[in-house]
Amino acid sequence: MAKVSKNAKVDRGKNVGESKNMVKIIKFVRSDKSGAYSTREKVVHKDLLQDTVKSM
Repeated sequence: MAKVSKNAKVDRGKNVGESKNMVKIIKFVRSDKSGAYSTREKVVHKDLLQDTVKSM
């Protein structure tokens, strides 16, 4: 008898496949004061990618 994983049994409704439309933006920003680099991270929908990159 085959086993079915616990996650496969859950019906997620309208959110099925929604995570495939999301992207994570990572931008490295240099500090003027210390010269060290830090990162800015944001998760956005792929349709809003270009607008978000310009505003970061």
